[in-house]
Amino acid sequence: MASKANIALLDWAGVALAILMGALVAFFGSLSFLWLLLTFLVLSVIVTKYEHNKKRELGIYEHERSWENVLANGLVPTLCAVASGTLGWAPYVGSLAAITADKFASELGVLGGEPVSLLNFKKTKIGRNGAITAFGTLMSLDGALLVGIAAYFVLPGITVGKIAAIGLVGFAGSMVDSIVGVLEERGIGNKATTNFVCSLFGAVAGAAFL
Repeated sequence: MASKANIALLDWAGVALAILMGALVAFFGSLSFLWLLLTFLVLSVIVTKYEHNKKRELGIYEHERSWENVLANGLVPTLCAVASGTLGWAPYVGSLAAITADKFASELGVLGGEPVSLLNFKKTKIGRNGAITAFGTLMSLDGALLVGIAAYFVLPGITVGKIAAIGLVGFAGSMVDSIVGVLEERGIGNKATTNFVCSLFGAVAGAAFL
């Protein structure tokens, strides 16, 4: 039987912050916004738990995340939801697509193919910051497209073309995350700042292109 530690995904502070952010998203945005946030959370749980034993063997499985991780990923989408009366849905959806794409890339990319560092384009160890795999890159696009598909069912004006655009915005955000990860590998910033930049890029790209 799995222990509580193996089941946990957020510590108590992370759970409290996630609930607060969800309430703000629902209040200032809409229930549709909350649905999309829950979609991100469910997808995150699925890809995190997928092949978790193999990830544990590789030493890269994180079964519990702190409030810092919640803040880094959720601050920009929450602010976009609060400002959605002025900005509309595009920045919010763009930011969610970006962090979902990054989650798919990081959690699934380690399971297939040899990673290549964006610093020197040479093969590197699995789980290294600023590295990508072909499989992870494909999965990042898939993750962003799933956000677009979810948005199609709950937001007005989402066409098939918009789904594709959301996918590309999220994919671009994931690539920015990997590029910023090169700086992280050199001691500039950390995982939280990298995730924040990813979500911020998604919001800006969403406002510009969606």
